[in-house]
Amino acid sequence: MSATIIDGKAYAAGLRTRIAKAVGELSREGATPGLAVVLVGEDPASQIYVKNKARQTAEVGMNSFEHKLPASTSEADLLALVARLNADPAVDGILVQLPLPKQIDTQKVIEAIDPGKDVDGFHPINAGRLMTGVPGFVSCTPLGCLLLIRSVRRDLAGLDAVVVGRSNIVGKPMAQLLLSQSCTVTTAHSRTRDLAEVCRRANILVAAVGRPEMVRGDWVKPGAIVIDVGINRVPNPAAGEGKTKVVGDVAYEEAAKVASAITPVPGGVGPMTIACLLRNTLQAACLRRGLSMPMVDAAQA
Repeated sequence: MSATIIDGKAYAAGLRTRIAKAVGELSREGATPGLAVVLVGEDPASQIYVKNKARQTAEVGMNSFEHKLPASTSEADLLALVARLNADPAVDGILVQLPLPKQIDTQKVIEAIDPGKDVDGFHPINAGRLMTGVPGFVSCTPLGCLLLIRSVRRDLAGLDAVVVGRSNIVGKPMAQLLLSQSCTVTTAHSRTRDLAEVCRRANILVAAVGRPEMVRGDWVKPGAIVIDVGINRVPNPAAGEGKTKVVGDVAYEEAAKVASAITPVPGGVGPMTIACLLRNTLQAACLRRGLSMPMVDAAQA
């Protein structure tokens, strides 16, 4: 068996195109959505990520508001900025880039964001809405994973799903999303007993544990859909001394021989995160104006 490669880059590009069309229609009515991104400090990875967010926000026709603060910013000053963005009618979505400097309580900042502008889906109210099946904003990476899964199989009801990872950002919301699709869901993690055997039961296997190539090919049930959330930089001696490469949490070459469909790393889940952030911002703009959310997901169309 040779797995179908789930092209997250192509799906994300299509999603952004559909979002841009919807944004254009809103803009003609004088209601251009706006996304505010706050970066505290000079973490290189965060700087690149924020730059990409700003570029893609502009490309779909949304207003982009960037706030870059020094690493020495106090918690009080950051909370004051969040309060101003909450009150700003031009801002539909607020994203505070993580991680934050150690002098700032991350959870306090997350809880300060207006749940109606929490396009990252991290606020406890939005997490609770997901848990109870009430519409709200869903964390971008797991939402992207679900869209990719449904791009290869629309009806997931009754399937066994295993999520390896229990973070608040990916693992837990991913499990809730799969449960909302009527899957039978197991949340596993690095301390699960006989983790390999648990994974072998999965029709849908989502790896989000942050360990390079931990999930081996013989952990994968024949015909399973495998979603690899991991982004790990490891040494690449073949490319020269000191060189590195990016790999996922799944041993890709091994798993691709067994799975029916699999996401590559890079080019799988990664591109979906910003696309889903833009999707959530469009949703926030529509909710604030009492409008229906356009059908932008390919699985809806």
